[in-house]
Amino acid sequence: MADHVVVVSQENFGSVVENADVPVVVDFWASWCVPCRMVTPLLEEIAQEQSGGVLVAKVNVDENSALAERYGVRSIPTLIRFDHGQETNRVVGALPKAQLSQRLGL
Repeated sequence: MADHVVVVSQENFGSVVENADVPVVVDFWASWCVPCRMVTPLLEEIAQEQSGGVLVAKVNVDENSALAERYGVRSIPTLIRFDHGQETNRVVGALPKAQLSQRLGL
């Protein structure tokens, strides 16, 4: 994974996402989800290009269903941008990199 991509769970979500000094894009995904696997390299590229300006966090919905439920994730991939712990943008589904960046405000 890219340097600015971290795996988060119920246990560390607050410390990683809600307390971050930079915008965080949380990727709600699952290993069996083909569109999720298509989005992963795009998010890694975005994280690398934004180097230090954005953090990408990955939440496996199969392992962290409570987090998915907390944020109303019904389809995956769901990408949620958080600024200072508050949701500011949401993208559901796989999109090309330029559209992902634009819709997430990156």
